[in-house]
Amino acid sequence: MGKGRPRAVEKGVLGQSSSVSSSGSSSIPPGPVYYPSEDDFKDPLEYIYRIRPEAEPYGICRIVPPKSWKPPFGLDLNSFTFPTKTQAIHQLQARPAACDSKTFDLEYTRFLENHRGKKLKKRVVFEGGELDFCKLFNAVKRFGGYDKVVKEKKWGEVVRFVRSERNTGECAKHVLCQLYREHLYDYEKYYNRLNHDIVRGCKRGMHGEKKGEHGVAFLSSKRRRRDSDGEKVKICKVEKEEEEFDQICEQCGSGLHGELMLLCDRCNKGWHIYCLAPPLKGIPPGNWYCLECLNSDKDSFGFVPGKHFSLEAFRRVADRAKKKRFGPVPPSRMQLEKMFWEIVEGLVGEVDVMYGSDLDTSVYGSGFPRVNDKKPESIEAEIWDKYCASPWNLNNLPKLQGSMLRAVHHNIAGVMVPWLYVGMLFSSFCWHFEDHCFYSMNYLHWGEPKCWYSVPGSEACAFEKVMRNCLPDLFDAQPDLLFQLVTMLNPSVLQENGVPVYSVLQEPGNFVITFPRSYHGGFNFGLNCAEAVNFAPADWLPHGGFGAELYQLYRKASVLSHEELLCAVAKAKDCDSKALTYLSKELNRIYAKEKKCREGLWRNGIIKSSPMSPKKSPEFVGTEEDPTCIICQQYLFLSAVVCCCRPSAFVCLEHWKHLCECKLSKHRLLYRHTLAELKQLVLLTDKYNSDETPQCSDLQRQLSCSDDLSALTKKCVKKVRGGHVSLAKLAEGWLFRSSKIFQIPYSGEAYSNALKETEQFLWAGSEMDAVRAMAKNLIAAQNWAEGIKDCLCKIESWSCNQSHDLEKVDVERVNNLLNLNPPPCIEPGHLKLKGYAEHAMILVQEIDSALSTSSKSSIPELEQLYSRACEVPIHVKEVEKLQARISALKVWVDNVRKCIHEKCRAAIEVDVLYKLKSEMLELQVQLPEAEMLLDLLRQVETCQARCSEILNSPINLKNVELLLQELDSITVNIPKLKLLRQYHGAAVSWISHFNDVCVNIHEREDQENVVDELTCILKQGLSMRIQVDELPLVEVELKKAYCRKEALQARRTKMTLFSIQQLMEEAAVLQIEGEQLFIDVSGVLASAMHWEERAAHILASKAQMSDFEDAIRTSEDIHVILPSLEDVKDAISMAKSWLKNSKPFLGSSFPATEGFRPMLKIEALKELVSQSNLLKISMAEQPMIHSVLKNCLEWEHDACSLLEDVDCLFNMNNTGNALINSLIPKIECVVSMIESVLETGLSLGFDFDEIPKLQNACSALQWCNKALSFCTVVTALPGVESLMENVGHLPITCASSALCSSLIDGVKWLKRASEVIPVSCNHKRCKLSDAEEVLSEVQRLKVSFPLMVDQLLKAFEKHKLWKEETHIFFGLKTEERTWSKLLKLKELGKNDAFSCRELDMILSESEKVEKWKHHCLDILGYPVGDVNSLLGALLKIKHTLDRSLYIYNKSRGCNPRDLCIHCFCDIKDHELLSCSICKDWYHLQCPGAILGHQSDAKAHVCSYCQFIESGSISRSGGALRFGRKCPELGMLIEILSDSEGLCVGIEERDLVQQLVGLAITCKDHLVELTDFALAYLDRDISITSEKLTTALKAVEIAGVYDNHGNSRLDLALARNSWRVRVNKLLENSQKPLIQHIQRFLKEGLAITIPPKDYFWQKLTELKGIGLQWAENAKKVSMDSGALGLDKVCELITQGENLPVHFEKELRLLRARSLLYCICRKPYDHRAMIACDQCDEWYHFDCINLSSAPKIYICPACKPQTGELTVLSMNKERSSEGKYGEPQTPSPPHTESRRKNREAKRKPKTKPSLKQMMPETMDDSNNTLRYSGGMDFLLWRNRKPFRRAAKRRAEVESLSRFFHREQQ
Repeated sequence: MGKGRPRAVEKGVLGQSSSVSSSGSSSIPPGPVYYPSEDDFKDPLEYIYRIRPEAEPYGICRIVPPKSWKPPFGLDLNSFTFPTKTQAIHQLQARPAACDSKTFDLEYTRFLENHRGKKLKKRVVFEGGELDFCKLFNAVKRFGGYDKVVKEKKWGEVVRFVRSERNTGECAKHVLCQLYREHLYDYEKYYNRLNHDIVRGCKRGMHGEKKGEHGVAFLSSKRRRRDSDGEKVKICKVEKEEEEFDQICEQCGSGLHGELMLLCDRCNKGWHIYCLAPPLKGIPPGNWYCLECLNSDKDSFGFVPGKHFSLEAFRRVADRAKKKRFGPVPPSRMQLEKMFWEIVEGLVGEVDVMYGSDLDTSVYGSGFPRVNDKKPESIEAEIWDKYCASPWNLNNLPKLQGSMLRAVHHNIAGVMVPWLYVGMLFSSFCWHFEDHCFYSMNYLHWGEPKCWYSVPGSEACAFEKVMRNCLPDLFDAQPDLLFQLVTMLNPSVLQENGVPVYSVLQEPGNFVITFPRSYHGGFNFGLNCAEAVNFAPADWLPHGGFGAELYQLYRKASVLSHEELLCAVAKAKDCDSKALTYLSKELNRIYAKEKKCREGLWRNGIIKSSPMSPKKSPEFVGTEEDPTCIICQQYLFLSAVVCCCRPSAFVCLEHWKHLCECKLSKHRLLYRHTLAELKQLVLLTDKYNSDETPQCSDLQRQLSCSDDLSALTKKCVKKVRGGHVSLAKLAEGWLFRSSKIFQIPYSGEAYSNALKETEQFLWAGSEMDAVRAMAKNLIAAQNWAEGIKDCLCKIESWSCNQSHDLEKVDVERVNNLLNLNPPPCIEPGHLKLKGYAEHAMILVQEIDSALSTSSKSSIPELEQLYSRACEVPIHVKEVEKLQARISALKVWVDNVRKCIHEKCRAAIEVDVLYKLKSEMLELQVQLPEAEMLLDLLRQVETCQARCSEILNSPINLKNVELLLQELDSITVNIPKLKLLRQYHGAAVSWISHFNDVCVNIHEREDQENVVDELTCILKQGLSMRIQVDELPLVEVELKKAYCRKEALQARRTKMTLFSIQQLMEEAAVLQIEGEQLFIDVSGVLASAMHWEERAAHILASKAQMSDFEDAIRTSEDIHVILPSLEDVKDAISMAKSWLKNSKPFLGSSFPATEGFRPMLKIEALKELVSQSNLLKISMAEQPMIHSVLKNCLEWEHDACSLLEDVDCLFNMNNTGNALINSLIPKIECVVSMIESVLETGLSLGFDFDEIPKLQNACSALQWCNKALSFCTVVTALPGVESLMENVGHLPITCASSALCSSLIDGVKWLKRASEVIPVSCNHKRCKLSDAEEVLSEVQRLKVSFPLMVDQLLKAFEKHKLWKEETHIFFGLKTEERTWSKLLKLKELGKNDAFSCRELDMILSESEKVEKWKHHCLDILGYPVGDVNSLLGALLKIKHTLDRSLYIYNKSRGCNPRDLCIHCFCDIKDHELLSCSICKDWYHLQCPGAILGHQSDAKAHVCSYCQFIESGSISRSGGALRFGRKCPELGMLIEILSDSEGLCVGIEERDLVQQLVGLAITCKDHLVELTDFALAYLDRDISITSEKLTTALKAVEIAGVYDNHGNSRLDLALARNSWRVRVNKLLENSQKPLIQHIQRFLKEGLAITIPPKDYFWQKLTELKGIGLQWAENAKKVSMDSGALGLDKVCELITQGENLPVHFEKELRLLRARSLLYCICRKPYDHRAMIACDQCDEWYHFDCINLSSAPKIYICPACKPQTGELTVLSMNKERSSEGKYGEPQTPSPPHTESRRKNREAKRKPKTKPSLKQMMPETMDDSNNTLRYSGGMDFLLWRNRKPFRRAAKRRAEVESLSRFFHREQQ
């Protein structure tokens, strides 16, 4: 058995054409295709195993089954319905990340505030709408960042992401680029720098670090979280004892390990860093947001559930979509793929399709036959059963022999149960690999093909890297994006990045296999149906382990437990031999991992352990679900760790540290197998592996090493107080102590403590077998002793109470305990229990004696024995037997008495009597009721005998009636008697029914029902057991009913004449012909006989058409099927058919002047003539047909004679030059004759065989005539090619003739000769030898072409002359070879030269020069086609460099001249102005030369000095003045080196060399100036300004750009701008704000201002002074009056005298200095109310006010009342803290009082600090009315005291409001 041939791998055939990307730049190679034979196809797993080494490097393969494989489709297409999903194909790749704009805005705002010192301005408008910064940022990130987008000019793609519904214009691209550069470029740099930083500390600042239990550094306080206003709120540390956590992990639900908790900076939800997917190693830098905040539900992408469709409805949708996209013409594969990837990349528009994917076949049905499914009627049972059991049936594949999934016994959809897929055009399955890295098999049942793409599993990492690089924004939003199956990427992109990709085109009936970890995806070409399932052969096992680790890394719940599957497969008896090697290796890996983790737990102090509860079916996987790790979500099959604080929470051994913060003594290890059992499982698989491969040997060596390590568990050592101790040492000590326990009396506590100590040993390897054996003995002894004690306790308790509620001890349990010899331990109660057991055994013997067969005990004696047994404290089974015997006796007696006294007929069943008799024999009863029972049975047997006698012989009705009367009173239900009663009733009923039917039977119209009734009666009578006399009468009446039924049918429908005659004969026999029904039938029979006689006459006499039609009309009135009617109709039909066929051949049928008429067949005409003799009707058209046939035969004779003449002409062999002139007129004459005959033949309208022959001969003769004309004239190549193309259209018979063969050879030679002659327009140039060969072929031609021979000879001469000139050119020196000479030789060579080495040299050298010039133009920014402008461009650049050097030299005082800096013209040409700063000259007409002037009207300032002095942040300009872009210096050096290989001397090369020298000199000057400016740190700015002005002028003028030098200049300008702006800030008359100082410091950090810089040190000093005062001010403003007023005023004075202005802090302090209420305290957020007369504010609690009235007057304003005046209480203000609070009082001015009263009448609001300030303080100008801040504060605080002095007499009325302070 060999594997099938992979044809596609070898030749790339069978539809596996290369896939083309949307850009058409690269092709996708095909994957392998296999064609297994019938033998290969028997076992799919074996076949896949053989092809795997060849196919796996592709990741995919296609298998074409043998032709015999044709499984039926198992679903009913008419009733099949299924759900669908909507796929947005245009968003599979080109979609924005589902990012939450609010989260982005929050992060962006924080960046602006913290790193740029500014806030987000109002919204930015782009194309009439608000620009979404989040989308824009992610779009630019998708394409590699700002710099890459600018370089690769991808702003069009970015615009489509931001505004997908609009067309992209050049203006929009430019605007979006500028907006991004202005707003987001700095944020992009910050974002990239943040992502590359490695931060090991915690996320927030730490006040101090501590060490936790596990040695992990954590924060002494929680992270700071933000409230709704963005302010940071400090959360206090919660005491550990309270067990309340301020943050719970969203993944594991635990609030422990707070030091590793990561909080989202938006929603404040928390995650442990080890619970994230994938987990983080440390706290990330900067702000962090969870995936819920990063992703927007609004923009989230996925496949939306769609409608339910029937298959027919879905087909209509699919067809409509395909026609809309491609029209009626079916597209090719290349068109489909190109269109699909254009849609995916967002180049076409929105495209939504429906896909019925992932349909569970256990719910919706499978396309393959299944045993439990209903078989369609159209499919044979044998075929159905064959494919039900086929191994290639996907329902059987996962459970085949050799599959690792045989042990899985629960239906996992997609894995164990196939999934069904119903697709349409472009419905897609995105890039993914299978769950657990399984294999997958996909079968296409029917429909359009399916296109697959695959990346091999070995390249999975490279694939993932490319995906992350190409779609960074999607992966940032969803790190597990590849698990979502919603993303595609063009395979050509993967190829461009070095990732191999292969494609497969799956046709209907093909299988597609994907290999483990192979990423694959694809789409459908149209409507189709496929089915897929996973499978796992032996070689999958290592990949399954990798898949399990991947699930653990990404915290994904796995489909099944990989460890459980390994153990189940290893324990299976039918394990495949191929799997043993893989299984042993994988088990060894699991064993080593488990051993390492368990020993680690022991070392860390987790010594408690216990085995997991055993599974009911350990040989099967998934029957019982294991717990999962709360961290990584993986199944815990082998082991787990649990803590008593959370019994329902489990973790794996790798995450035990994250379970909780309890002491390790509370943790417990749970294990399913000990290490010894696991090792034994590994050795077991190795034992069955008979093939000693090198891998097996390595595995054995590895296991032997493991054995050594396990045997010497002494290496498993941990620290204790006294030093170190090993596990083996502890085990030895325990064994010694345990052996002493058996020697002392039993103590439950001692045994429990000993067994508890074994928990730290039992999980280990075989070295702990002795411990396990001892533990087993201890458990057995403990159970025995506890059993003895339990039995004695129960016996004594029952003996004392004798309560029926207490349970007795079972005697079997007691015997089992006592039979154990020797006893396992010393238990004193052993002998006492033995005494109780002996007493119980004596009672057992008495009961057995009473129940024996020889015993004749009565019921009272048995009851007495039973009462004695109930008093014994030990339960024996014999007591139950005794009780059952007593109960059975009582029941039997009652049943017998009921039967004897029964009076109803047939109430007692016979079986009941026999049962009572059998019970009597079993119970050995000797009672009087026994004899009575036997008498009744004898009566029953007598009755049964008489009934049997009657039933065994023919039954007479009268005999039965007599017997039934005699036995009517019997009470027993005898079956045979009951049967006789049934027979009798059936006979009586049958006779009655027959008599009812016979009443008026002949008058009924429904004789059909009569027949049915009589038939039924007859059947019933024959089937009865009792004989009746009426049975023969039934048969007679049935025959009459049949006859009447036939007569009624003849009256209603037509019948044949013979049937009616037969019917009348039967009626006469039955003597019913006199009935009216049969009289009517006889009249119809007479009419039919008369018509038959007339029909026979007209058929024999060949009458006219009218006679036949009259006979047809007469037959319609006769209600009989007439035998001759069909003959008459056939004669008419035959005549009409002949007449219809004859009309085309008659002349009157075809108008001569009308258009086209169909060609007639001469054979059809002859057939019509022969048919006319067979007609039975006379016709007038018969002679006309004979005349037409005669004309046709005459034309055929003339045409044949002309064809003979043509043959003679074609067979001419001699075509010399002499005969050519006479042959041409002869051919023309024959052509005219042929045309005349053709015209005549066509006019007849017949399809003669001679017509195409004449037409072929005519066209061939015309071609020959044209070919002969070329012998005398010179013809161009197009004419010859046209004639040669017509050769293919010549008839074969003509082309093979002598004349045509000679002319064809001549034309072929003429074509070759025309092609070899050199012409400039020829794309293909021939060699000279080819032309000479063509010339030599003239001799063997039968037709000569003298003019073409002369042309060839002249071409040879021209080529020779050109070649000589070329040799002369290359003989010159390089400097003598000019560009013009080379161009001239090139043009001559194109026109005159044949293909030769010299021509190639000329073309090559000229191409080199042109490419070099084009390269130069491209660098200079000129159009590539404008080569002549290169020299002028280079001269202009040289001129700019000369000007730049002049500026550098002038700054050094070298030969200054009075020239304009802009245009470099002489001073005398135009009017000039001099800059007052740099003293340079400028023309007035030069644009932008002079920007403005200073205070002096004649002192002008140039734009360069204005830029430097103003401290602008960015500079404009940089382009050359003549409109071209500046070339880079490195590019000029590169093109200079490229020019070394040119063979001719050109002027431009010398000029480029000069430019490079000048540019390098300018660069040296620029570096010198910038280095000085960057190193300068003093206060005087003018020194660096002069240097930078010179450098800026020189760089702006220079026509060559140097990247390094300009970068240094930009940095120097930025630092200079910073110094200028800081200097203006410090020297300004107004104080700087602290925000300005912080912004400048952050800006200085960005441009790396040195710490020793004068201005940096000045700003740092101001910041320190200001922040120190601001911190004190903030504390004082929030101290609720703790600090004295004088201290507050002093602090305000300090703030006013600071060199930095703090507006907010001073406002808060001034508000803090205002005092209110009778308590004289500042505002402290308590509820307050204002007096409506004096505007003074009071606290609610100070004046004992519980709710706010509408009008309030304080006691100071109305003292005579002695109490508060309250008008109209407002019940809505009911609780403190929710009152509407009044505004802050203002100074006592009339206008202010009026405003306050108006405000108080409105709903009162809670006052803020700003509201509590006086109105005059809101305006900074009003504060100037006071001499100082202190004067204002003293005046404001003086107001209450002044009022109190005025009304001192009434103050006593307020005394009751001071009770709180007095207390």
